[in-house]
Amino acid sequence: QVQLVESGGGLVQAGDSLRLSCAASGRTFSRYAMGWFRQAPGKEREFVATINWSGDKTVYANSVKGRFTISRDNTANTVYLQMNSLKPEDTAVYYCAQGNIVTTRWYQYDNWGQGTQVTVSS
Repeated sequence: QVQLVESGGGLVQAGDSLRLSCAASGRTFSRYAMGWFRQAPGKEREFVATINWSGDKTVYANSVKGRFTISRDNTANTVYLQMNSLKPEDTAVYYCAQGNIVTTRWYQYDNWGQGTQVTVSS
């Protein structure tokens, strides 16, 4: 059974940084692409970033490009999202997801974590 567990969320002020982690178990982590998505209250799930199995291909949403960095450690079965220069509009529940391809489409990921709340105050 695949399990994804996010951690690292919290309440920060605008301009601060946070690093989210997502620990995976249940199947060979290094075979799969990983993605980060977020969902704010009353809004649809939104793509944030994705990374291929080896870590040498990444894609970012325009809204986070230059501020967020996705990375992975296949020896630790973990994917990270480093978030710098946080803005109030980054406030959301952040989810990690696992899939077979690098894609920005949430429905192409087949396993999801439970989410971690990120709140950015102004």
